[in-house]
Amino acid sequence: MTRMDTLLPPDTDRAEIPSPEQSAGMGGQSIICFAKDWDEDPTSNNHIMRLLARDNRVLWLNSISTRAPSLTSGRDLRKIFRKIRSFFKGARRMEDQLWVYTPIVLPFPHSRVAKALNSWILRLSLAALRRRIGMRDFQLWVFIPTAAPYVGKLGESLVVYYVTDEYSQFGYVSAEQVAENDRQLTRQADVVFATAQSLVEKRRTLNPGTYLARHGVDHELFAAALQNSTTIPDDIASIPRPIIGFHGALQHWLDYDLIERLARRHPEWSIVLIGRPVIDVSCLQNLSNVHLLGRKRHDELPGYCKAMSVALIPHKVCELTRHMNPIKLREYLCSGLPVVSVDLPEVQAYSKFCRIARNYQEFEAAIQDSLNDDSPAARQERSDAMRPETWERRVADLGVTVMKVHAERVAAK
Repeated sequence: MTRMDTLLPPDTDRAEIPSPEQSAGMGGQSIICFAKDWDEDPTSNNHIMRLLARDNRVLWLNSISTRAPSLTSGRDLRKIFRKIRSFFKGARRMEDQLWVYTPIVLPFPHSRVAKALNSWILRLSLAALRRRIGMRDFQLWVFIPTAAPYVGKLGESLVVYYVTDEYSQFGYVSAEQVAENDRQLTRQADVVFATAQSLVEKRRTLNPGTYLARHGVDHELFAAALQNSTTIPDDIASIPRPIIGFHGALQHWLDYDLIERLARRHPEWSIVLIGRPVIDVSCLQNLSNVHLLGRKRHDELPGYCKAMSVALIPHKVCELTRHMNPIKLREYLCSGLPVVSVDLPEVQAYSKFCRIARNYQEFEAAIQDSLNDDSPAARQERSDAMRPETWERRVADLGVTVMKVHAERVAAK
């Protein structure tokens, strides 16, 4: 399969779409994107927009609220104050052609009055920013479904909807409203990209211009875990081996019962979790062989991966995670690590390079097997297998598809 195959609807003739080698790709465009908050852990949003900003002007809008805040929640209040501070800083220039802006909107995503007022506020503030940055005709890229009420009202010439999850399954949102936002965006978009086959199949019934666009990886960064010159950070260097590791936010969809079971049954293993706790993880804090190292910068992760013996994808298997395509899988493999994962559909494509477990017993046994048969040669093979899956290649493919649709729209006018 060529990499352009992953961006084709099933009834599309491959000859109709040029390869990146045959096309100039996407350059000289202006892009405004609705996304998560820029300063959170990097996801596909960050990787894609950073690369597009090399040849295009990008204005990143920090997240529009997915729910009404709780004024009794310290976390919600802190987020409100952060957004207010960020708003008064104006648009921050993060890179040569990439600006980040926090719009002030009423945090009531399901109120019609709030939506109408927010649309007016956004249109005025974005018009002023576009004049300052030098944006005229612009594409609107949407990574979050709560941006649906603003699509078609900001003056955009093209809409790209990029789907990474089954958003309605997140526990902290109004499932019915978010599902409707998702359907609305899918219908309105000129191009829909989705990161898992199951996400594509659901949305293609609403929009035939829906394409599979799996995640990429920063191969150069994570392959540094195999280099002698890469330093192992002090806080993990002192932990006894073998180290069974995970990196990523400690979210509600992780299986903490599984992690606790592994720690209790194998006191000789050190379980290392790298990431910001989003929920209560006190069930793990009293286990002497579980180490919670907190959030680390993205560029520090290869050093931590270098210290690991086996990497984990310990998700609960549920309607939310069945549609996930974990970016960390490719990051682990680039680092050369043996990977043990629960049985997720998108992980199946990598079964040659990782072990997939269907229950707790298989998961435990897979870790032990990974410890027993790992080697420097196997690590290098896993890392080399990820070389074709860079973010640069993925983004080049996205750009070719978007510009083809753009050209068709211009020709049709």
